[in-house]
Amino acid sequence: MKVNFHTLGCKLNFAETSALAREFLEHGFQRTDENHGADVCIINSCSVTEHADKKCRNIIRRMHTLNPGAIIAVTGCYAQLRPDDIAKIEGVDIVLSNNDKGKMFQSVMDVIEKGQKIVTHCTTGDLTSFFPAYSSAERTRSFLKVQDGCDYCCTYCTIHRARGGSRNISIEELVHQARQIASLGQKEIVITGVNTGDFGRTTNEKFIDLLMALNKVEGIERYRISSIEPNLLTDEIIEFCASSPKYQPHFHIPIQCASDKVLRLMGRRYTIEKYRERIERIRSLMPDAFIGIDVMTGFPGEGEKEFIDSYRFLEELEPAFLHIFPFSERPGTPAVTFKEKVPARISTERVIQLEQLCNKLHRRFYERFLNQTMDVLLESTLKDGMISGYTGNYIRVCVLEDTKAINTISKVKLEKILTDENIIVGKRI
Repeated sequence: MKVNFHTLGCKLNFAETSALAREFLEHGFQRTDENHGADVCIINSCSVTEHADKKCRNIIRRMHTLNPGAIIAVTGCYAQLRPDDIAKIEGVDIVLSNNDKGKMFQSVMDVIEKGQKIVTHCTTGDLTSFFPAYSSAERTRSFLKVQDGCDYCCTYCTIHRARGGSRNISIEELVHQARQIASLGQKEIVITGVNTGDFGRTTNEKFIDLLMALNKVEGIERYRISSIEPNLLTDEIIEFCASSPKYQPHFHIPIQCASDKVLRLMGRRYTIEKYRERIERIRSLMPDAFIGIDVMTGFPGEGEKEFIDSYRFLEELEPAFLHIFPFSERPGTPAVTFKEKVPARISTERVIQLEQLCNKLHRRFYERFLNQTMDVLLESTLKDGMISGYTGNYIRVCVLEDTKAINTISKVKLEKILTDENIIVGKRI
């Protein structure tokens, strides 16, 4: 039988989809794309915005149109929050809560054998299971899930309801998984979770101890921390990453808005000065670090002054990249009731302004490293015989090289930025 998978949302979902896929392949299924007659279609959903919900619904309908006889199964955060709504969509056979994600294969087999629809419900308080996951086979890097859930309850966010409280498996188990990844030949691991830096709540361990333990795994040459809250990014973590050749100078640190007033309304756990201090600490030890930042526009209370202050702060901070998205009201969150609403038109205009700033900052970051020779992990093929990969500080590079170079760390001289593309052409030396 043929199965295809669709992943929406975060790196954590990507890791979990890969774990689901391995189980199906181990039982003799063949993985296929949506245009090649799938018998089973599995969608791992996201619900961070209304747009994510809509995208999931559209994928379900497209899968049903392209594969009218296929079993369609939906799991993930949208399935957790709105299981009955999804179950009503034509073609859907299985809706599994996040707690039941690990039962996907058995649920599919039950539908094949019994022909009955399966919909599971799970309240936030019951979200206590941990579905171990890491990605494999798709690329030279692997996303390793080290933590799930969140206790922060930011006023705009449903993730604590979709994923439950912060929890994790032990360092010992994660080291074992990292060794499995190394045995597959993958050289880089991206450490991921819902609130990654909050690792250790379940097992009374610390995130820094996990980083140190993973550092000793033979065969893994690179680690990246996918995202970490600024209040959890301690001096000890920064200093260790700077001292270890395996941990790359690459940090993704959400700010959401550079206004203390708006941060208080959001329920965030840091101030602008605390955020600035964390960035300065990173740069004092890793001056070439790639800093990526999540920014939200249009949150209630973000007036013109707050936006201008936020824009100027980011312009002055000079991160390498901004991941920008407009505020989206999520049912049941406190922010829905907040006053000082920002019209969607203005929020969109602010997104455009920040995107223009991001393009300028990203190019400026790339220009700093032109004519330098850097280590690049070559990952995938492009057209015209080019192979692309990333430097340690997350600069995307392409070289003209034989495919045998894929999954090797090579020294590359960075020569030219391709016009209108976030990639540098280099020469392997």
